[in-house]
Amino acid sequence: MAFLRRYTAELAVTLAVLAGSAVVSLGGSDEPPRNAVVGWACAVLACAALFLRRRYPLPVTIFTAACCAIYYPRTDPDGFVLLAFAFALYNNASTGRIRSATAVAAASMGGVAIGETRTGAARQVDDFAFLLMAGWFVALVAVGAVTYYRREAEHTKEAEAQRRAADERLRIARELHDVLGHNLALINVQAGAALHGKDPAKSEEALTTIKQTSKDALRELRATLGMLRQADTPSLAGVTALTGSASAHGLTVRTEIDGTARDLPPDVEHAAFRVVQEALTNVARHAAANTVVVRIGYTDHDVSVQIDDDGRGGAAKPGNGIRGMTERAEALGGELTASAREDGGFRVRARLPSRAAK
Repeated sequence: MAFLRRYTAELAVTLAVLAGSAVVSLGGSDEPPRNAVVGWACAVLACAALFLRRRYPLPVTIFTAACCAIYYPRTDPDGFVLLAFAFALYNNASTGRIRSATAVAAASMGGVAIGETRTGAARQVDDFAFLLMAGWFVALVAVGAVTYYRREAEHTKEAEAQRRAADERLRIARELHDVLGHNLALINVQAGAALHGKDPAKSEEALTTIKQTSKDALRELRATLGMLRQADTPSLAGVTALTGSASAHGLTVRTEIDGTARDLPPDVEHAAFRVVQEALTNVARHAAANTVVVRIGYTDHDVSVQIDDDGRGGAAKPGNGIRGMTERAEALGGELTASAREDGGFRVRARLPSRAAK
């Protein structure tokens, strides 16, 4: 059954060629067919070659044309071997080899024309049949080309849909990482302080902070899900809430604004907010810092966010955080750097164009 499904077209053409040739041979004149063995050999070989058309489309087309060139001048009555060549010609064009299909069709018509001029008055193909054959060859190549381009368009459309789906999955993954990672990291720090602390008052304070942070996490998660439904997106106006949350967890956070604050495209505001959020998360989790400075700079052409801490510094730890921030910046035509400062601590700096890259 698998063989039948794979080679349905080849089997159909083979049946048509062999059955048609048999009917013509049996229903012809009383005289025995001329060179019958050669004719049937050409028919069988041409049909057999069709089963290799997927792997060798051009050689199969040339081979079936050669079988026709031997069959028609040397045998009679005329059978249906031309169908095998027509199918091979169409197949060659439908695989994108349009120039080679055109060349084989033109060469075949040229061969017919040369053969007819040599026969003189005893022509086998009159002018009408010659033009009809040429028209069929042109139509086969044209239909094959249309099939190829339509198939390519469908593949391109499918690839584009897959790319967009992958981009959307990546965007959602970044959103969830930024929203949950920030608050869960702070909850983890405070949970450790409450678990190992010996002062009941400080443990109570840590638990209170955990409660508030988890509440903020739920609120931001709802906001993120709303954003994925095309609701309002986070913006730099929300940085104050971020710095306040970090301050509640023992960090001293200072915000500085350079230039004149102004409205930015939503995707730029969103990306800048997430960079600040992720950077503060990394400070709370890894830096062992006391002070963080968040600088937001506005120019005529771009906006920058810079987060400096006085922690342990060192090389950035591998993970999804910095990679996600970098992807956000580059997706808008901007850039992001993350490295240790010479005077100690760590710096994350992102520059985003005022208008997102198309």
